[in-house]
Amino acid sequence: MNEVRDPRDELVDHLGALRAFAMSLTRNSAAADDLVQDTIEKAWKNMDKFQPGTNLRAWLFTIQRNAFYSIRRKAKREVADVDGIMAAGLSEKPHHDGRLAMNDFRKAFEKLPDEQREALMLVGASGFAYEEAADMCGVAVGTIKSRANRGRRKLAELMGLDPNEDPVIRDTTNDSVISTSSSRQS
Repeated sequence: MNEVRDPRDELVDHLGALRAFAMSLTRNSAAADDLVQDTIEKAWKNMDKFQPGTNLRAWLFTIQRNAFYSIRRKAKREVADVDGIMAAGLSEKPHHDGRLAMNDFRKAFEKLPDEQREALMLVGASGFAYEEAADMCGVAVGTIKSRANRGRRKLAELMGLDPNEDPVIRDTTNDSVISTSSSRQS
């Protein structure tokens, strides 16, 4: 007989994937950490709304996505950092000088529209099915497929790749997130 685990006990299993998704949305390490913390806090407080037997990771990603867009809406009402002093203090230089291809990929990825980045993170990096990603984003499956396809083509263009060449570049962090996603969904 399989014992059903309390979903609260499984939250830690999804931190890596949540962090990767948060980084793709915020493009800032500190903001990503804050977003993950906010996501876990909201999930914990609303655990009674989670339906056991459903996909906990998808539920967490939906919470995180909604939290991100709520933060963005609030930020529009805030005063801008006109002189750039605050923004300059938030930037972080790459830790690995030898990963030029990954840095090129990240720069190109950041230039994609939010919807395309989100689709590529959910479907490509996080391993969700198109249907799951569509449910999380509240759009049709065809919309997610289109966003992911346009995102891949734009990445290839920005990186100067052949249109048929896969623009996805993996590093050890990305590989671990993908392998964790794949092993849990099996």
